[in-house]
Amino acid sequence: EMARVYVRHVQVEAPIEQGTMTRDTFESRRADPPSSITLQATADGGDMATWIAQQAATPAQWAAAEAADPNQDEYHLSVARTFGIWFAALFTLGIASFLWADNALYKFCESVVVGVSAGYWMVVGYWDTLWPNLIAKLSPDLARATVMPGLGAESQANYWYIVPLVLGVMLLWRLAPSGAWISRWPLAFIIGSTAGLRIYAYLKGDFVSQIDSTITPLVVLDSTGSFDFGGSLRALLLVIGVFACLVYFFFSFEHKGMVGKTARLGIWYLMITFGAAFGYTVMGRIALLAQRLEFLFNDWLWLIDPTGARAGLF
Repeated sequence: EMARVYVRHVQVEAPIEQGTMTRDTFESRRADPPSSITLQATADGGDMATWIAQQAATPAQWAAAEAADPNQDEYHLSVARTFGIWFAALFTLGIASFLWADNALYKFCESVVVGVSAGYWMVVGYWDTLWPNLIAKLSPDLARATVMPGLGAESQANYWYIVPLVLGVMLLWRLAPSGAWISRWPLAFIIGSTAGLRIYAYLKGDFVSQIDSTITPLVVLDSTGSFDFGGSLRALLLVIGVFACLVYFFFSFEHKGMVGKTARLGIWYLMITFGAAFGYTVMGRIALLAQRLEFLFNDWLWLIDPTGARAGLF
């Protein structure tokens, strides 16, 4: 008994609001593919859509429903989600096999993960970027009549978006046997504009913000106006650390005497900072490993049950 996923079938009702999806659009869409969605008119002249949705259920809930009524039709085994658990578990073991050696199974799993990820983000980019940010801007009527019925009626065509369309087509010339030089123009424009925007964001978000955070009063008072020893100590250590680190990177004078001692203090500040950052990164990776191990032992093998999802099942 392992790696089974159950779902609960519930009936969902939702009104179809004016401007988001009309009755005619709804009827044409639910014809292909066939769906269990039904549409009924309400007393106020609107439309109400009703369909059967799947909600995640625990094995304990399924077992309780089966014990109460062996013929119940509310909880079901989800074959697709169960297959997904097995698929994810086997690929997790395949990726982890790299710890043993660089083998063919690892290379296969790595190639599949990279390929699926690339394909997934390509589809996401098509529907979440290309349609709303380009096609819906150039032809809102087409977008509203096909894949974006919720697009507001106030949306008007903006033909300035022909410029990014032309640049995007020029980028595709890089795939052609000849004329690859055409792609250099939009690529140069993208790199230049992105660099300018990132420099501004970096100066405002990092450089100026760090300077602003350093300019702090050494004497800190709490909400009652009393002296805050902890806050004052933190402010003092911050100012000393910033000054010492700046002295360490100041090479106009030889690091001797007081300058050398201050520079060595700056080294201590830098090493503590780098160590804390590295420890934070390691803890993040350990958290990911713990999550994968919990997935294998809980969701796949059913060896542990931290949430009690299978309580009373065995």
